[in-house]
Amino acid sequence: MSTQSVVHAQSSADESVLGDSSPPGGGSRRYLEQLIRYDVPASLVVFLVALPLSLGIAIASGAPIMAGLIAAIVGGVVAGAVGGSPLQVSGPAAGLTVVVAELIGKFGWKVTCLITVGAGLLQIVFGLSRIARAALAIAPVVVHAMLAGIGITIALQQVHVLLGGSSASSALDNLRQLPAQIGALHVEDLMIGLVVIATLLGWRYLPAGVRKVPAALVGIVLATLASLVLPIGVERIALDGSLLDSIGLPALPDRQWLGVATGILTIALIASVESLLSAVAVDKMHSGPRSNFDREMLGQGTANMVSGAIGGLPVTGVIVRSATNVEAGARSRASSIMHGLWILLFSAALAGLVQQIPKSALAGLLIVIGIQLVKLAHIRLARRTGDLWVYGITVVGVVFLNLLEGVLIGLALAIALLVWRVIRATVTAEELGDNDSGKWRVLVEGSCTFLVLPKLTSVLAGIPPRSDVTVELSVDFLDHAVFDVIEEWARQYELAGGSVIIDEVGSVSMESATTGPPKRGAAVTDLRGLLAPWGSWQPQASGRNLSSPPALRPILDGVSNYHRHRAEAIRPHMDQLRDGQNPDSLFLTCADSRVVPNIITSSGPGDLFTVRNVGNLVPAGGRDTSVEAALAFGIDELGVSSVIVCGHSGCGAMQALLTNSSSESGVVGEWLRHAETSLQAYTSGHPVARAAAEAGFSEVDQLGMVNVAVQLQTLERHPLVGQARVDGRLRIAGLFFDIGSARVIEVTASGIGELIET
Repeated sequence: MSTQSVVHAQSSADESVLGDSSPPGGGSRRYLEQLIRYDVPASLVVFLVALPLSLGIAIASGAPIMAGLIAAIVGGVVAGAVGGSPLQVSGPAAGLTVVVAELIGKFGWKVTCLITVGAGLLQIVFGLSRIARAALAIAPVVVHAMLAGIGITIALQQVHVLLGGSSASSALDNLRQLPAQIGALHVEDLMIGLVVIATLLGWRYLPAGVRKVPAALVGIVLATLASLVLPIGVERIALDGSLLDSIGLPALPDRQWLGVATGILTIALIASVESLLSAVAVDKMHSGPRSNFDREMLGQGTANMVSGAIGGLPVTGVIVRSATNVEAGARSRASSIMHGLWILLFSAALAGLVQQIPKSALAGLLIVIGIQLVKLAHIRLARRTGDLWVYGITVVGVVFLNLLEGVLIGLALAIALLVWRVIRATVTAEELGDNDSGKWRVLVEGSCTFLVLPKLTSVLAGIPPRSDVTVELSVDFLDHAVFDVIEEWARQYELAGGSVIIDEVGSVSMESATTGPPKRGAAVTDLRGLLAPWGSWQPQASGRNLSSPPALRPILDGVSNYHRHRAEAIRPHMDQLRDGQNPDSLFLTCADSRVVPNIITSSGPGDLFTVRNVGNLVPAGGRDTSVEAALAFGIDELGVSSVIVCGHSGCGAMQALLTNSSSESGVVGEWLRHAETSLQAYTSGHPVARAAAEAGFSEVDQLGMVNVAVQLQTLERHPLVGQARVDGRLRIAGLFFDIGSARVIEVTASGIGELIET
């Protein structure tokens, strides 16, 4: 099985366990173990968090107190079962308190329930229309800031409860009233809350076996027991009335249908955005299956229709409960469903037990959860990426305005910053050489739109007259306005006695601005000095070294390009090599200009000790002092670990051997006599020749591969190489570079083989 298949299989297995509440076929026992170990404890922790939040939101909204519990039950069971975010927990949310309070004040509670039903129906339409995936178009920094803002808001609210008081309706009021609350400190409540905080903070230092039990659950139990045992008085959770008595049907409005429709749209939009933002945030908090946003809309809409129909508050995905669910170790949607069932059970049958929990204990739990949502790693990341202002302003907006407005402000800032970064271009000018050299370079980088014209014209105007100017365009976008400015400036500058060369090194040319609407090119990648030969770019860019002889201009232009684009990047590496070399391999190859060893081996300076000659030959018997010196120095002095012989296709030396032109007089013919052994092996039917022929190679290339095999045999008999191989210090290998296909083929003493990606 391939690696990809294994990964896919593992991913599928994880999804079957984590992403659905139903057990996979044949895995019911494993699923039950996962449920008991992870989801049950997590659901209890979320229940403990959701219960006071649901009651508080109901009170803040001006709704019946049990309406918050009804929404929590429906959100957990219905949205948890139907929704598309497996680990998200839904229920009444603080983001809707102001809107719901206004609707209740205007229409009354029963009509508000009808509005909730209508909002749920509209959410189902959103899900069926498949527009929910637009939630993914949210900058991560905004999501991180949203989490931090929610955490700060929770902490500011609950610190008042921890101190024995009650929280205000807004973060600003909570902040203003904090000094007075500290002055009216209730020590007993603070002590109970600190028990929970200390438990949560110290839990990580306990043995692993102990940490399997959720810290939040332990903290709440310890704090509750302490409040019952110690002779202290603390405020506890209070439930008013029966859950069954609170269930009721919605009512129709007395006219005012336009206001009702506006309320439906408002609730639907805010609840949808908050749910989707929460789902995106939850996805970033775990490594399990991702959310299906369209299905999540269907789940949220269904939950709101049910909640409104039986007298509950509007339901949304709630990041506080969801974050608690993830932190508590939940693995499937079963945790969300069970948390709703716990609320139903306790509110209906065990309300007395719930009412034993001190409010300050829950406040301590929520404060820690809130603070943990503010992550230093997110702040550091925002600082590194230049998004700290977006992060900070989003946090302030979420805390002091509301969730929706804060996120919208953050998104607007993120988009504005993105647009600025995308359309921004850099324009610089520098004088080349000594002062008053008369040679200038203007570098234009980025996306050149009309917005860059003030900077561009200012830089161009600062170039001294009658100079030799190179305008280097390293751009991926260029509109006609920029083209006109550069073209006209160059014309006027040359008329005044100067010279201008337009050097187009980016993916968009000047000419493209006049042939049609401007288009963005590919990312700017200058291949000069890497893969592209001079002929592919110097005809358009040459001219910097006009004073040099024409025969030298290509090499001088190449050097000039190296200094501009490559020298700075390679300088740190070369600095490490200044005191000597330590190559890995001795690479013996042909002198052919088409063979570039560093390219075909993906190596850099200092990796290869390269030896080149016509035909990549190793003369037998030490008859060539140059090759002998290279072998001796490479093996004895440099200690290379391998010797590689590399031939290539279309080799002129092999062609000369086949046509018998090597027998002619001259130094080339004299040198090629060292290859006659290779020709004899080829004509005798060498196994490498047969293998190459079967692979479809020409006679010249067959001989070239045989020649590599023969040189390997010569190396095996070489005194230096042979001894190093016996000592285990050296290996030898043969390669063949097929120029047309850019493939590198392995050559052995008996055959050839493909070197493929592994």
